[in-house]
Amino acid sequence: MKNDSTTVAAHSHASHPAGLALVIGAIGVVFGDIGTSPLYTLKEAFSPHYGLQNDHNTVLGVLSLAFWALNIVVTLKYVTIIMRADNDGEGGIMALMALVQRTLRNGSRSAYIVGILGIFGASLFFGDGVITPAITVMGAVEGLEVAAPGLDAFIVPITLVVLAALFAAQRFGTARVGKVFGPVMCLWFIALAAIGAWNVIEAPEVLKALNPWWGMRFFTEHGWHGIFIFGAVVLAVTGGEALYADMGHFGAPPIRHGWYFFVLPCLMLNYLGQGAVVLLRPDAVANPFFEAVPGWALYPMIVLATMAAVIASQSVITGAYSVSRQAMQLGYIPRMRIKHTSHDTIGQIYIPAINWGLAALVFGLVLAFRSSSNLAVAYGISVSATMLIDTLLLALIARTLWPRMRYWILALCAVFLVLDICFVVANGTKLMQGAWFPVALGIVLFTMMRTWRRGRELLREETSKEGIKLDVFLPGLMLAPPVRVPGTAVFLTASPSVTPHALLHNLKHNKVLHERNVFLTVETLNIPYAPVERRLKIESIGGDDFYRATVRYGFMETPDVPVALMRSCDQCDLTFNPMDTTYFVSRESIVAGRRRGMPIWRDKLFAFMHRNAATATNFFRIPGNRLVELGAQVEI
Repeated sequence: MKNDSTTVAAHSHASHPAGLALVIGAIGVVFGDIGTSPLYTLKEAFSPHYGLQNDHNTVLGVLSLAFWALNIVVTLKYVTIIMRADNDGEGGIMALMALVQRTLRNGSRSAYIVGILGIFGASLFFGDGVITPAITVMGAVEGLEVAAPGLDAFIVPITLVVLAALFAAQRFGTARVGKVFGPVMCLWFIALAAIGAWNVIEAPEVLKALNPWWGMRFFTEHGWHGIFIFGAVVLAVTGGEALYADMGHFGAPPIRHGWYFFVLPCLMLNYLGQGAVVLLRPDAVANPFFEAVPGWALYPMIVLATMAAVIASQSVITGAYSVSRQAMQLGYIPRMRIKHTSHDTIGQIYIPAINWGLAALVFGLVLAFRSSSNLAVAYGISVSATMLIDTLLLALIARTLWPRMRYWILALCAVFLVLDICFVVANGTKLMQGAWFPVALGIVLFTMMRTWRRGRELLREETSKEGIKLDVFLPGLMLAPPVRVPGTAVFLTASPSVTPHALLHNLKHNKVLHERNVFLTVETLNIPYAPVERRLKIESIGGDDFYRATVRYGFMETPDVPVALMRSCDQCDLTFNPMDTTYFVSRESIVAGRRRGMPIWRDKLFAFMHRNAATATNFFRIPGNRLVELGAQVEI
């Protein structure tokens, strides 16, 4: 397996300062979501929704389930196994989907089903991304209920102010503030461990929860409906998928080291400490996290918790940007304007449409649910469904790419599948109480992504059907050539064998042909970054200075067509002078037709999305003063 050498190398550098810096950086970015789960997990488990009594056996049973869920789902499934399924170093459900599809035949039914699973998982990820900022920030601010009960009325306004500042600051990037993420989150986890240890010393009885027997006893005492507690237990493992999704930023070894030796022990100490407080003071179950904090440290802890919540939210927001860019490159969502916020790091981007769309949904959630307990009811269904999809894709990876480890990983996948199904079933019972929101959001996003993908396929089919083959058109054109004008014309086309509509329109209206003509196709590969040797291919066709060019990018890259073409001089004698090159693009106007393809409402949805997609000028980074768009009406 490819990751083995990477892991071994990481061990050899673990003591190196750079290795420690990567671990601290990973703690600041990767573990924000799962690191803020103690704010609300135990509180939710003993909410009226589950009807549990906070007696000795039940408290130990819930803590035991949380401990083993963390170790089976996060430690074993994600950190130990699934992080080995990297797509050239990148992780996340979209990267995992692309990796699986590379092992399947193009156009096969299996590839289609894997694509459906990946798109639906990505859609659910956005549901998680909407709820995480709302629940973490509100859960932190609710510490005021314990410190100063008279300030209850200010919790929602304070939450909205913090979130508004967070989303407004996104356009400046995270390069500067990102440097403090690691130290702040390290301080947060140390505080979690210290508070937990202090309370465990007061009630060491809670350490019995590490024995899995208490988890099994919970089900014997509560019967078959005890499975519904998984709806709260899943909150302890939210963020597990984020460890895998953020692997490309830091690599697997720093994330593994940070989890095994620091984050996991700190989290478990805090959960045990909260359980100890509930055992000693049953009334503390209303907010066990802040009840476990000594009175003198309450206000500093509220501030630290709010900072940790903001960092966790920041990680989710930037993750949404990354997944959106991957989906754009893989052709699942329309092009959007992408702003680079760092001159040094290409991965630091800002997508205004995604940012403000998330902000509107998050503000709406805070105003609608008004407490972290209410939000916790809605939380979990999208996370558990995404984890279920990850398990299915992992099984496919093990079957096709890991033959020597196939059987024992498939056996573990069966265990993971049972747990994931329990999580999904338990959270499914909360649909009417609020869990419908992330499901509905996921379905809407899934429909839009599938409509865009299918609409693009239909558009290409119509364009190719009505087009003229280049190998037929060019010889006929040169029998009576039009006036040639100086310069280079680059015609962007999705079908390299078909004459671009932009060329036909240019000949029809302007009645001229440039001195050099390049038919350019931009392709996205199922790998994160295209190798240098595969970036650009140029070939001469038909003589008379006609060329066919293909520029390839990985799904984690931002296309820059002019830069790619400037390097063409290494392959042929064709050179591109930026001031002497004009780009021609056909801008299709979509008309919904009552024909095969999609239902009329999806045709209209695709037409709306196509009309509002970012122009080629922005997406391919083509200078606006060198671009000519020629319209064409296409019925699908």
